[in-house]
Amino acid sequence: MLDKIALALVIIGAINWGSIGIFQFDIVAWIFGGQGAVVSRVIYTLVALAGLWCISLFFRHNDTLPSGD
Repeated sequence: MLDKIALALVIIGAINWGSIGIFQFDIVAWIFGGQGAVVSRVIYTLVALAGLWCISLFFRHNDTLPSGD
C-alpha cells in the first residue's frame, strides 16, 4: 500500500514539474497559496520523500510477476 501511495505522490510531482517546465505554472503553489505556504511545503516534502521511497522499487524482486522461465 505504501508503494502505491508513494507512486501516486511521485506522479503528482511529475505533473507539477511538467506544468512548471511547459507553462511556467506551479499547480501546487497555485492551489495552496504560494510556494512558501505551509501546506505547499508539506506537499513538496511528501513528494520528495515518495521519490526517495520509489528508489527502493529498483532493488526489489517481485515474486508475483512471471519469471519468464
